[in-house]
Amino acid sequence: MAGTDLQKRQRPKVGYGELLAAIADHEKYRQRLPGGRRAIFQFRDLSNLTMAGTDLSGADFTGCNLQSVNLADTNLSQAVLYGADLRGAMMQGARLDRADLRGASLRGADLTGARLNDADMRDGVIAERDITGKMQLKKPDHDAVDLAGARLVAADLTGANLTGISAGRTDFTDAIMVNCVMTRANLAAARLEGANLSGADLSGANLKDAQMRGAVMVGVKLDKTMMEGADVKDVLDDKPRGRPLAELGVPIEEAFRLYRLWVETGGQQGRLFDFSRLDLRGIGPRPGLVLTGASLEGVILQGLNLEGASLQGTKLVGADLRDCNLAGADLRGANLSNAYLVRADLRDADLRPLVVAAGRAFPANLTRSLLRSADLRGAKLRQALVEEADFSRALLEGADISETQLPQPQPKPVH
Repeated sequence: MAGTDLQKRQRPKVGYGELLAAIADHEKYRQRLPGGRRAIFQFRDLSNLTMAGTDLSGADFTGCNLQSVNLADTNLSQAVLYGADLRGAMMQGARLDRADLRGASLRGADLTGARLNDADMRDGVIAERDITGKMQLKKPDHDAVDLAGARLVAADLTGANLTGISAGRTDFTDAIMVNCVMTRANLAAARLEGANLSGADLSGANLKDAQMRGAVMVGVKLDKTMMEGADVKDVLDDKPRGRPLAELGVPIEEAFRLYRLWVETGGQQGRLFDFSRLDLRGIGPRPGLVLTGASLEGVILQGLNLEGASLQGTKLVGADLRDCNLAGADLRGANLSNAYLVRADLRDADLRPLVVAAGRAFPANLTRSLLRSADLRGAKLRQALVEEADFSRALLEGADISETQLPQPQPKPVH
């Protein structure tokens, strides 16, 4: 699909003066102010320019040369990037929700932490008038729908349509790819470690030699998918894991009720349960769940809504809490060592020490836990134990980290 039979198009270069004026007019257009005009750069050359941090939502870059542009933290929601050449573009943290990326090339682009909810990344052709005025359908000059070698670490691709894309050796580590359509996609040797692929359609896709260790693959369609040589160790799929729920002796709903009663009566009523190593993904949303002091070591709670849960002093060693909503949860003194908290929502969660008597308190333990891309904004982490914890790409704005020494990122080895 490289369009080798086509002549290269000459695209007029856009200068910084024109670009800045267009961005200013587009801002007026967005705010419906006088003099506003939508930014339209069809078939222009904007290579190597900087638009970082601007709001170009709804702008039109059809067929543009955008090689090596700086679009970091740029809002490109609903922008038209049809057939655009974005090879080597810097797009870290960019917003591309519902963007039209059909026929675009993102080879070697860096989209770390970008958001592409419902983006359209299917193949495409470009219609242009020739010198006689007739419409001609042409492939782009570059390799279309090309993500080869791109970096989409921790990117949010929820609901994106990637049908037939070329994404060999692309890095999707920890990406959110829920309900993505990737039928017939070439993902050979792609990195998908820790990615959340729940509900994705990978029918007919090529995943040969893909690195998928620890990926979440619940409800994934794998009809005629090629997976020879793929590393699927620790993949979390639809199969139940750990201890059977029957070992509790009562239905899980009753177990939760009896345990809460045991907590509220100081052990005088109700019953104490051991919930460790259970697969509890099927319990559904449980905001406000009371499991104070419970044994939940190695439990699987991936993706659950536990907003405002009471988990003071709870043993969550090695628990799978990826993608969980723990906003506002009381986790004072909880033992979360070696826990998986990748992409977890911990906004305003309380992870301070649990005071049990005068001069006696137990700090929250996050030793060696994985908090990559977790949302810890407003969380209380005072005196938390965080040795060897991984906070890569975690959001910490407004978090209380007083008396907490966050681990420093380790430099990558030089080869």
